[in-house]
Parts: sequence; structure tokens; C-alpha cells
Amino acid sequence: MARPQPPPWVHAAFLLCVLGLGGAIEIPMDLTQPPTITKQSVKDHIVDPRDNILIECEAKGNPAPSFHWTRNSRFFNIAKDPRVSMRRRSGTLVIDFRSGGRPEEYEGEYQCFARNKFGTALSNRIRLQVSKSPLWPKENLDPVVVQEGAPLTLQCNPPPGLPSPVIFWMSSSMEPITQDKRVSQGHNGDLYFSNVILQDMQTDYSCNARFHFTHTIQQKNPFTLKVLTNHPYNDSSLRNHPDMYSARGVAERTPSFMYPQGTSSSQMVLRGMDLLLECIASGVPTPDIAWYKKGGDLPSDKAKFENFNKALRITNVSEEDSGEYFCLASNKMGSIRHTISVRVKAAPYWLDEPKNLVLAPGEDGRLVCRANGNPKPTVQWMVNGEPLQSAPPNPNREVAGDTIIFRDTQISSRAVYQCNTSNEHGYLLANAFVSVLDVPPRMLSPRNQLIRVILYNRTRLDCPFFGSPIPTLRWFKNGQGSNLDGGNYHVHENGSLEIKMIRKEDQGIYTCVATNILGKAENQVRLEVKDPTRIYRMPEDQVAKRGTTVQLECRVKHDPSLKLTVSWLKDEEPLYISNRMKKEDDSLTIFGVAEKDQGSYTCVASTELDQDLAKAYLTVLGRPDRPRDLELTDLAERSVRLTWIPGDANNSPITDYVVQFEEDQFQPGVWHDHSKFPGNVNSAVLQLSPYVNYQFRVIAINEVGSSHPSLPSERYRTSGAPPESNPGDVKGEGTRKNNMEITWTPMNATSAFGPNLRYIVKWRRRETRDAWNNATVWGSRYVVGQTPVYVPYEIRVQAENDFGKAPEPETVIGYSGEDFPSAPRRFRVRQPNLETINLEWDHPEHPNGILVGYTLKYLPFNGTKLGKQIVENFSPNQTKFTVQRADPVSRYRFTLSARTQVGSGEAVTEESPAPPNEAYTNNQADIATQGWFIGLMCAIALLVLILLIVCFIKRSRGGKYPVREKKDVPLGPEDPKEEDGSFDYSDEDNKPLQGSQTSLDGTIKQQESDDSLVDYGEGGEGQFNEDGSFIGQYTVKKDKEETEGNESSEATSPVNAIYSLA
Repeated sequence: MARPQPPPWVHAAFLLCVLGLGGAIEIPMDLTQPPTITKQSVKDHIVDPRDNILIECEAKGNPAPSFHWTRNSRFFNIAKDPRVSMRRRSGTLVIDFRSGGRPEEYEGEYQCFARNKFGTALSNRIRLQVSKSPLWPKENLDPVVVQEGAPLTLQCNPPPGLPSPVIFWMSSSMEPITQDKRVSQGHNGDLYFSNVILQDMQTDYSCNARFHFTHTIQQKNPFTLKVLTNHPYNDSSLRNHPDMYSARGVAERTPSFMYPQGTSSSQMVLRGMDLLLECIASGVPTPDIAWYKKGGDLPSDKAKFENFNKALRITNVSEEDSGEYFCLASNKMGSIRHTISVRVKAAPYWLDEPKNLVLAPGEDGRLVCRANGNPKPTVQWMVNGEPLQSAPPNPNREVAGDTIIFRDTQISSRAVYQCNTSNEHGYLLANAFVSVLDVPPRMLSPRNQLIRVILYNRTRLDCPFFGSPIPTLRWFKNGQGSNLDGGNYHVHENGSLEIKMIRKEDQGIYTCVATNILGKAENQVRLEVKDPTRIYRMPEDQVAKRGTTVQLECRVKHDPSLKLTVSWLKDEEPLYISNRMKKEDDSLTIFGVAEKDQGSYTCVASTELDQDLAKAYLTVLGRPDRPRDLELTDLAERSVRLTWIPGDANNSPITDYVVQFEEDQFQPGVWHDHSKFPGNVNSAVLQLSPYVNYQFRVIAINEVGSSHPSLPSERYRTSGAPPESNPGDVKGEGTRKNNMEITWTPMNATSAFGPNLRYIVKWRRRETRDAWNNATVWGSRYVVGQTPVYVPYEIRVQAENDFGKAPEPETVIGYSGEDFPSAPRRFRVRQPNLETINLEWDHPEHPNGILVGYTLKYLPFNGTKLGKQIVENFSPNQTKFTVQRADPVSRYRFTLSARTQVGSGEAVTEESPAPPNEAYTNNQADIATQGWFIGLMCAIALLVLILLIVCFIKRSRGGKYPVREKKDVPLGPEDPKEEDGSFDYSDEDNKPLQGSQTSLDGTIKQQESDDSLVDYGEGGEGQFNEDGSFIGQYTVKKDKEETEGNESSEATSPVNAIYSLA
């Protein structure tokens, strides 16, 4: 949801012409007046020696003031120094070094005096100092020898610069020194080691000073450390041991303070400054620091901890912050406390600063100079830059401590008074003039102003004026009625009219009238009341995944006479509308939301008079940040504890951590998943394998995705051992018919357990149970040669390293190479009917491998005609198949072979039995292809053509052909052609004659044929199988010519048929 909105009267309004009630009186510049300092340099003025020196002093007055300076309280004669000049119409000093000279010669305390005939104003005393960045003194530093576990302080002692340089520590190769609660830099610039460890020798330590004005860095000669230790080797197992110090022979010690020393100290701080308390302790293990205030709590709104809790900073100190503070340093060996007594002092600060006083002749007045400080400051009055005691006496003036009282003031009382209040910590100087004038009222603002205000806002109408004596001011509305004061109106001392809550009826013309004894002046202000700008549909808080689209609404209602501008802020800064964003009048759309889009979005609807704000927060669910600071502890032979600091979850809770490892022997640079842990843990015990040089990293996972991997941990190597397992997936397979290749999955780094991992390969024939053959292999395969075709072998593969052998492996059965199989046995073709053919077969006698199937190829044929070949593949277990015949006449030829991985072996071929009428059909087909038969058919066709021509001629003469007389067979009474005993020839005569049929090959034979299969055989001895199928070919008794003659004579001759028609 959108953030709650402030009440209407809190919305910013465009308030015009409002003056502070306590501001100093401003005299129009066309009237005579004493000088007033308007600009000056700071009290402590530090300059860059490479630039010209500029000391500022600006003032106003009528007549325009003149300027002069003092240096170290003595008159500074500018005319005598060619390098020094003063800007025109200004008191600013310019010291030019382009022609030479040393800036240090001009250091000192400067003060500016601005003077006209009505008085003299003074600037602060300006202390001019030239910035210094002295060189570091050259020194030869001997190596620092320290016992491991002892405390150490490396002193910086930078050269005294002006201002003080910024101190930081680096190595001589310009790498920053990593600081933590054990090693840190103190506020004085020294580097403190709470206890020294062996790794501190791995770098050197150089103190660096960066000077502000010159922007230069000076480097001190580096310190080198020599750490004396009981364990000279930087053993990672000891460095990460949970009790590292005792493991390395370092005695544990209770804390003691390195800075400040002792049990108590005191510190003074000035009011308004920052208080910095510091406690740095030594000890083994490294102590923790906690801060407390005696008799109360730390000021939570101003206190913050720095430098790994070793420093406490309290900002903008006040008197209430004085008291006793103590720091507590503790480790498991004990604790120690240091008390710091804090005293708050104060340089002078104003309670009532003197202000310019304008009086008419004869009026009374007073100047007040009231300040406070610790110790209590003293007050000194001056007039025109001289001590008041040295000034000529004035009977109209009375000094009463911090107040000067004026009575019956006259023109001669005009002057500039200075109040100087000081104590040991500083001073304050204020100028206030007394001006005596007779001036009738005058208006200082333009006439007839238009002021537009927002409904329900608090508004003040200003009517700046001047007069002496000070005029009284009254307000009227629309030129009538009484003076406006009271109720919804309030007139302030400076004449401003405040309207506490603007209403519609407050619109109109307001007149202000200023009056004194010398006259009056008036001005008018026209007030228009406008409707407020309001956001009535505010943006709402949203949660979005990275890459999605988000729309923030902002619909506004405003006064139509005002120009509306809608803008957006992100995290209180103006939003840059990128190409992923679309800004419309009533919404903001963000496409492809990214992590950087997360934050608060404020819709700002503004006119020239007011504005309204509505805020919403966009939460982007992103992948988690990478874990960091991986640390290995509790190191053992087969386990280690890994601890990490989780990264930012980016608004989506971390669900899992994946720990990965990398080893540098088998697959360097390749990371493998080790284990997975819930997202609420940041420490886990990892089980390890022997002889692996581990390095770990952690990946965080949330709903959006995975983080980048953490930076790797340090390495840890486990000790070696014999392998505890053997390689898996052991196989023995032939790649040729006379070999066997033994393969296995090689063991990885976590199962090698030691150096020189190798494999002992053993094999022997399974049937013979001979002695084992063996070979030592460093790879993952071994080829056994000169093997019989496809015989089983017993195989074993055992792992071995320099520490010993793995347990005895399991025996695996493998086979030598395969060959082509022999032909299937007993291939049988049966034809139970004219529609199907059944095939059966037995497995090959010699498979020569693992059968993968059978291939059947078959095709139909009819005489010399061949059909399309069909191929069928069967599984190795199938030994039957049924073929559906396409027609009852064709026969089939079948070829069957078995297959192994090598390929198809020897094939066996069989044909289907011949159907009963196949011999006759074959003979008819043979006659139809004879030359003499073709010639005979052509002659018959010619005779038929002649006969048709003769019949046509006879009919054309009108005669009828006497069929009955020529035909032996009488016509049946059902014959539709018989009417008058004659036969009309028609196309129906082309139909086949009764008592004949056409064979498959187009020849005509007798329907009443008595031919049988016996007539075609030799002596009628045709043979049949038990199932009735005919075996063998048909045989003809006579030679070919005789057979052809018989067949032609037995068929009904077409010539005879024609003659019968005649």
C-alpha cells in the first residue's frame, strides 16, 4: 500500500513575502546609514601555497565605506607591498605570488575595518595559515621481531601537516592492509595488533599520509615483521583449528589495554563537536569490546560504533553528554574495564546577539549582548573599533554589563558598536549600529501584488515598510471594515498578516497602512484562493520478480487554473527515466525490473503554489548475493566444518545452500557438487575422502535463482589410504570376432584415496576355469586378443594406489567378439489353403553371438513374372510367420537369415507349393507365346473380316440369311431373334459361342473338357504331400510339337464357329 499521507495543512505551499520576526532592521540603501559587514573569511583561514592568497571582507553603508586592515594588531600598509592589493569597492585582500615570494611570510592574524562618517564596522580576527605537507623523515627501520601471540603496535608518527593528513596503512606494493577486530588502525594513526599470528609475516606494513590541499600521498618506509613461533610451518590444519592458539603452542591471555593504557583516563570535548572515545585491547583470543555509560544509557540518536566496536562516536556533543563512560574488553580468559571521564566545555555561543538599532531623535533604545560558554565568557564593548572606555563620554549612553541603554537619543549618537565575548576556547564578535533618523513611512515592496494561496493553508501576507520612528501597521480587507487582528487573523510585530487557515471567503484585496508621526503609507495585496493539489489514487507497495513489468499509479486532482507537473523520485532523488521506463500522466511503468530498481518511489504532483506526495516501495525479488568469508575449522582426517556468512537474500528467502568442491589432481578447475543444506544454516560438517586437496565454495539458492559462487575457501588436503571401492560398470565385449575389450568407469578424485591410482584387470574362460590372467592398467580399458568367437569370460577389475589395494572385486561375465550366425534350421513352408502360407523355422545351430533378430525376404512370382520383394524383421524369439496371399495363382520364394550385432548370417531359401491348376496355366501361357499360334490367330481374324464384309453385302440387297437351313442345332423357342425363320446378323455375333470359355491367357477351350491332371502326368502317377499339396513339375507325355498340336485341335476352332453361322 502507499505510505500514509500528511494532513492537508502540512503540504508545502508557495508562501510569498514572509519575513522572520526576529530579523535585523534593514534600512533602505538610499538612506544614510553606518557600515555593515556582509562577507568575511573564516576565522581559521588555511590557504594553498600554490595559489594566490585571498582574504575576504565585504561591507555596505551610505555613504559607501572605505576599508583598511591590521595584521597582528598593527596597521597593515597595503601601499608599501607590491604583491598586496585590494579589490575595487571592496575590502578583500589579494596577495599575488606570480612574481615570486613565499606565502609563509604573510601568515598572521588579520582584521578588516569598514568605515564611513557614521561609524566603523569590524570583521572577525582572521588567522591566516599556509597549508603544509612536510616530507616524511628518512629512516631505516629494522625488522620488528615479535613472538607469536604477543601484542604489537606499529607507530606511524606522521609529519605535522596543516591541516592534519589522513592516515591509512598499505603494503609497499600498495595493497590495503586488511583490518578486523584483531588488527586495526587507531585514531592516532598507529596500527595495533591485539595478537600476532604467523600469517602477519606475509606482507610488510607502510603508513601513508594524504594531505588535503596538495592532494599528495607520502609513504613511510615499510615495517617488516619476524614472528617467532613454535610451529614454523604455515599449516592450514592448525590455522583453522577451533583452538588455533593452543594448537600452535600460543598461551592464552586475559585482555589488557593497548590504548588508552591503565584503568582510567579523562577527555575534554567542546560543545557542538564530536566526541570520539577509543579502547584497543590485546589478548589471546582476540577480545571483544563493549561500551557503557555510568548511570545511564548511551544516546542512541547520536552514538555510533566504529572500528570493529573499538571506538564510540557521539556527534554534536552537549552538556548532557558529560559523565563517565567505560569500555569492557573480554575473551574466554576474562575481562578488563577502562573508565573515561568526559568533560564538556564550550566556546562562547549566542543567547541574544545584538541587532541594529534605528531610533528617531529623542527616542530610547538598548543593545543586548548575551552569550554563554564553559567557562563563562567575558563581554567587552567597543564603539567604532575602539574600547568603549576609550570613547568620548556620552551622557545619553549607559553600560550595564551585557547591555547598553540609550536615552533621548540625538543625531550625535550614531555609531557602530561591537560586542566581543570570549573565553579560553574561543570568541564571538558582533557588530550592531545605532542610527538616528527622521523618516516618514515608506513601503519597500512592489505595489498591488497578486498573491495566490492554497485553500486551508496557513499563509502570511507581508508588507515590508520602513520609517523612523518605527511606524505602526494596520490591515484592512476590501477597503472597508475594522483593522484585521484576532480570530483567523494575526498581525506580527514586523507587520506581516498571518491567516491561520485560508478559506474561500478570504479571497479579496488586502490593504496595509503604515503610520508614524511624520505621515503614512499604504500598499495593496490581492489574494486569490486556489484548490489544493491532491493525489486521489496513490501508488501501492509492490513485490516483483526480476524481469517482470511493474506499474505504479498516480492520479491527481488539481486547480484547473494552475499548471500541473507530475514527477517521480526514487529514494528521495529525481528519477532518471531510462528506456526501460514509461512515464505517463497518471502512471509510471517499469519494464524488465532489475535489482537496481528496488527502492521507494515518490510521485510528486506540483503546481507553482503547492504539491502533494505519495510514496510506494518496490521490492524486487532477486537472486541472493554470493556467500562470503568462508572458513574451515574442526579439521579431521575425514571431515571438516565449513562456515560462511550469507549474502543478502534480496527479498526472497534463501531456501538452500549448495557446497561445491574442486581438487587439483584429477580435474583441476572443475567444480563438483558436494552436498546441499537448508537455507537457515551457515555452518556444516563435510565428509571428506582421503588424499584430496579440497577447495570449497558455496552457492545460495532462493525462489528466483542461484547466486554467484562464493570466493573459494583455502585448500585442505586429507591424508591417503587404500581405495575402499572398485571401479563400476565393468563390461567385457568384443569389438572383433577374436577379441574382448574390458572397460570400466574410472574412479574420481574422491574415491582414489591415494597417489598413482591404477587398476588390476583379471580374466579367464568361464567354462575351463583356468588360472586367472592379469594386467595392470592406468586407463579405463584393456583389450584381450586371440579369443574364440563369443565365449563367456569371468572378469575382475580391482583398484590399487600407493597405499594398497581395494577389497576383492565382484566377478563380471563378459563375452568375446561375435561373428555372423549360421543359417536357421528346419525352415518349413506350408500352405493350408489358397489364402495363407505358414512359415516355421528353428534357431541357428551356431548363433556366434547374441541373436538380435531374423530377416525374411519374399516375393511372389508367376512363371517368369516376378512381384515386388517384401522384407520383414522379427525379434530373436519369433520362429513363426503367416503370409497372406495376394492371389491364388502366384507362388512365393522365401529367404530367411539370422542376425547378430555383426550382421546377417547365412540364408536359407524355400518356395511355396504350386496350386492345382498351375501346370495347365503354364502350358497355355507357353502356347500363347509361340510364333505359329500368333500367325494362326492373325489368319482367323482375316477370315472373320472377309465373312463380315460378305454378310454386309447380302444384307444391303434386302435378303435375309437362312440360318436355320445351315445350322444343325435348332434355335430354342426362347431365342428372341427368331420371328420368321430367318436370323438377322448383329454385333451380338461377336460374343463367344455357347459351350466355350476363355482361359487366363486369352485362348478358348471347351467348357465340357474332360482333361484332368492325370492326362498331364506320366502314366497318371502325380504325387501329393500328406496335406494334399502337389510336389514336382507337371510333365508332358509327348514332345513339345505333339503337345501343341493336341492342344490346338482340342480347342473349339474359331473358323468352325464362323462356318456354323454361315
